[in-house]
Amino acid sequence: MTVSLLAQAVLHQWRCRLGEPFATWDAKHLAKEVLQGLAGDVRVTADPIVVTSYNAPNADCLRRQYEGLPNKLRPENLNPGVPWLENYQLDFRCR
Repeated sequence: MTVSLLAQAVLHQWRCRLGEPFATWDAKHLAKEVLQGLAGDVRVTADPIVVTSYNAPNADCLRRQYEGLPNKLRPENLNPGVPWLENYQLDFRCR
């Protein structure tokens, strides 16, 4: 039950950050319109770890929210390090 509640909270926050029209979509619609057909790679060469996505629908919206993520988290007093990734930071690119 805890994992289910955590997933719902993360999905809600994600939809809010993406804004309209995503904020009102259910999980199935969001997955189909945003995640379907998404390809990517992960580069682990230094800190931050860079996750690059290709063929992202609505790439401009994702780019605004997630590129430069560590620098966006700091002003919110959030630690950009991910504890289960040895405190490495994650950054995202949309191509």
